[in-house]
Amino acid sequence: MSVLKSVLAAAGLATVLATPAFAQPKPVKVGVIIPLSGGAGPQGQHVTQAIQAMAATINESGGVLGRPIEVLVRDDESTPAVGVSRASDLIGQDVAVIIEGWNSPVALAMQPVISRAGVLDITLFASADAVLSGEGNPLPIRLNASNSQGGAAVAQAIAQTLKGKRIAFLTENDAYGVGTQEAIEAEFKRLNYGYQKVAEEKFPFSQADFRVALTNVRAANPDVTVAINANEGLGMPAIIRQYRQNRVPGQLFAALGTVAPSVISVAGEAADGLMSVDIYFPDVQPFTSYPANRKFVERMQAMFKQKPDKFMAVGATALQVWAAAANELNTLDRELIAKRIRGGAFKGTVFGDVSFAPNGQMLNRAYLF
Repeated sequence: MSVLKSVLAAAGLATVLATPAFAQPKPVKVGVIIPLSGGAGPQGQHVTQAIQAMAATINESGGVLGRPIEVLVRDDESTPAVGVSRASDLIGQDVAVIIEGWNSPVALAMQPVISRAGVLDITLFASADAVLSGEGNPLPIRLNASNSQGGAAVAQAIAQTLKGKRIAFLTENDAYGVGTQEAIEAEFKRLNYGYQKVAEEKFPFSQADFRVALTNVRAANPDVTVAINANEGLGMPAIIRQYRQNRVPGQLFAALGTVAPSVISVAGEAADGLMSVDIYFPDVQPFTSYPANRKFVERMQAMFKQKPDKFMAVGATALQVWAAAANELNTLDRELIAKRIRGGAFKGTVFGDVSFAPNGQMLNRAYLF
């Protein structure tokens, strides 16, 4: 009898161990494609940390559809062909969404690949207006300010605050840089602001030596020099330092979103007096009044000893908004979630209460600093 009881007890234990109650829910995979190497690598790594911090916060509250978020990160190396390869890789990993887009050329190359695979595509920073055209992705979503929004904010600051008339441009020669300069000049014209373009120097994303370009700018004697450079790890700090070394007259004004704290750290004292506009600051109003932002700042400091910048906040908010839409609709369906975000509003994000235009653009307010 004791032998029979032992056998039954062992059988019962085996049954308990095999029950699904002890199995972990299958994770919801979230793909992230962003530069992790090269000039933008340090910022990309920080954005990755921010997304991971937000994933941890969401998982503590039950995850997405009761399942934990698993973040899969790939390095696009700031190269369109590499970005396409990484997108194909994540599609093969059965991700529910891909959050991507540091550089506009890379984002535009990835869009059709992700769309054809039926995966939801959320763009973070790539600001070319073409990102929202619907050509590469019929259901586009973007959180960072567009070229048009950023250009308008820069032009308004120059016209209304600096009142500079002689304008020089240092412009990254790609969809982002050219589009931003066009938006600045279009806003000047809309404001009927009489300005003179005294210099225009264009350069590739990877350039770090601007001495010749700045010599030409100095000779033009500008009131304001607008620097449009998305390479925050290399190009923008180099422009700031070399601008001071070349004793260029007038005010240096950086395009929206190109001056992360890391840029100021690398540029050092040369950044004193630099002006720009941006959409997020972690420790000033109104952001300090947002509970989600305070929690995000605390989480970043606890997990990574980092004070978040705009780039980190955008990355975290992209995941936060997507998860909120998925949980509200109780689905991972790409089209339903995209339609909920596009033209929709969300309360309690890192950016406070946010809204999206029908074309998928998050509506941002720019602050002069």
